[in-house]
Amino acid sequence: MDSSFYLGTLAAVLIHMILWKASLGDPQTTVVRQFCNNNSVAVSPTVLAENFVSAMDNLSSQVDQNGFGTAVAGTGPNSFYSLSQCFGDLDSVDCQLCFSEIRSLLPKCYPYTGGSIFLDGCFGRYENYSFFDEIFDSDDTNVCSYSKNSSNPSSFSKAVTVVVSNVTSEAIKKQGFAVGSASDSESPVYALAQCWENLNKTLCRSCLRAAASSIVLCTPATEGHALYAGCYVRYSTELFWNVNQTSSSSSGNHTKKIIWIILGVLLGGFLLLVGIIAWRKRGYWSKSNVSLRDMCRPELSAAFSQSNLNFRYKELRKATNNFNLSNKLGQGSYGTVFKAVLSNGKEVAVKRLFLNTRQWVDQFFNEVGLINQVRHKNLVKLLGCSVDGPESLLVYEYCSNKSLDLFIFDENHDKRLVWQQRLDIIQGVAEGLSYLHEELETRIIHRDIKASNILLDEKFMPKITDFGLARSFAVDKTHLSTGIAGTLGYMAPEYVVYGHLTEKADVFSYGVLVLEIVTGKRCGSGIGTHGGNLSLAKIWDHYKTGMVEKLIEECICKESVKADILHIMRIGLFCVQANPHYRPTMAKVVELLRSSRNEEEVVLTDPPFLDVAMEDIEEGEASFLLPSISAPALSQSSECQINAR
Repeated sequence: MDSSFYLGTLAAVLIHMILWKASLGDPQTTVVRQFCNNNSVAVSPTVLAENFVSAMDNLSSQVDQNGFGTAVAGTGPNSFYSLSQCFGDLDSVDCQLCFSEIRSLLPKCYPYTGGSIFLDGCFGRYENYSFFDEIFDSDDTNVCSYSKNSSNPSSFSKAVTVVVSNVTSEAIKKQGFAVGSASDSESPVYALAQCWENLNKTLCRSCLRAAASSIVLCTPATEGHALYAGCYVRYSTELFWNVNQTSSSSSGNHTKKIIWIILGVLLGGFLLLVGIIAWRKRGYWSKSNVSLRDMCRPELSAAFSQSNLNFRYKELRKATNNFNLSNKLGQGSYGTVFKAVLSNGKEVAVKRLFLNTRQWVDQFFNEVGLINQVRHKNLVKLLGCSVDGPESLLVYEYCSNKSLDLFIFDENHDKRLVWQQRLDIIQGVAEGLSYLHEELETRIIHRDIKASNILLDEKFMPKITDFGLARSFAVDKTHLSTGIAGTLGYMAPEYVVYGHLTEKADVFSYGVLVLEIVTGKRCGSGIGTHGGNLSLAKIWDHYKTGMVEKLIEECICKESVKADILHIMRIGLFCVQANPHYRPTMAKVVELLRSSRNEEEVVLTDPPFLDVAMEDIEEGEASFLLPSISAPALSQSSECQINAR
């Protein structure tokens, strides 16, 4: 393959980033301010966590459909009331992306009983009481950007006052949202006003008037935000809202779009010219040690080193029947997966990535780069990818039985797995993880092991998928310190609290998965027992009292295999111990699964979810003080992405 192919591909990727930004907008996920109710800790943090997951699942579906939602879970002091609002300039995709950031960041306030967060494009709040009619609270404030001030304060202040007054008045009239602009002697001033949809006109008016009075105090700062319990107002000298989703526009909007288009054309023309030169001088590129594609994006070079990795977007769109929902297989981190039938009749799975303009490039190449270097029977195989259309796609082998969660959590009991099938799945997942952790030059930690990320082929062989959150690091490193990402309930305590990532985080998730496969109930979707789910604490209590067999799913609990099942449950509990030093490696798990129930090697020292201090982790000791993660420790966590399904 010659260099013109790589240059053309690179041009497509770069032009994508520019024209997508211009045409589809921006999810506006920059955090303006986050508040946590640090004075009130939940009576039962475990119940609060359970209610958090339940309410946020409900809220997510409402926001996806309407851009706004409220949800309630639980009762009493641990009840969870939540609200989220996307601002009116976000389209449905950008709204989903903005809300996903809220879902990631609100857990920073756990286990406090309340918290709120303002992003440039959306708002979220939770409390342990009904706050839906509140328009003011003690956290109401303005946020002013004084790093750059207007050189004509008097004229600028008048322009800000005019435009803020106009948009707040319009928002009161027009269902709580408006944008507008005004000019001073220097440049236009843009403003946006938004009330939450649950408020009536009277409450909206009161909130916006207070916010307007607050935000004009930011002048002569060239940007200001008013953050109130019931509304939001922003002004800036930069056009910040998504033009395509707003009814009002200005000549500045038109000019900005033209600039983006011109930039795209110029960049495309430049790369085309370079491609022509490369085509005419092929010998130069083949002799050079460092090519343009290597300098711009090493992952791109690796991903397209074989021609069969490159799929055409039009072909994949046709193969999925224009991404018809009837072909949807599921949803993973940052993307939706569809079944596709290629022109040659081959069935494949196509992952359609959510294009967050801030992070989609890293997400895309992370998954391509990691999964393209692994080859194992229990890891899903990457067949290729596409970057020549309006969105990026990954193509995987198709697994006809879809994902494991459809079988073990089937409420109608139409799909059953016999014990031997479950045992083979437990064994296969362990072997796949052991390969990632110990058989590659750079170790790979998956970070999101759960039933929905285990696919089953026609023979029910398990294949680990969704490497979007995976991280790799060299053998000589003991751990990574990183932002938290994964699924609440499956993440290891030391990782949630400190961002301390090792292979033992995957071991913990695997242990939760094993217990789910044996019991047929969700153990990782929450810490409590909501909706018939099991908590790890309950499983531990049954184990200590010799009654753990009562938790085995009835359809597999046969006398002939009961001893084997109990052995597997011990291994599962072995993997979810609070202290990571007490958990086995995945290689050891594989060995235990193949052994003849040697219980002496499975030493259970402490139950899951005890308080674990960093010094205890480093010294190899666990702290037996609290039944849950301590509040001060968890508040230090940098981020927590929840992918509840």
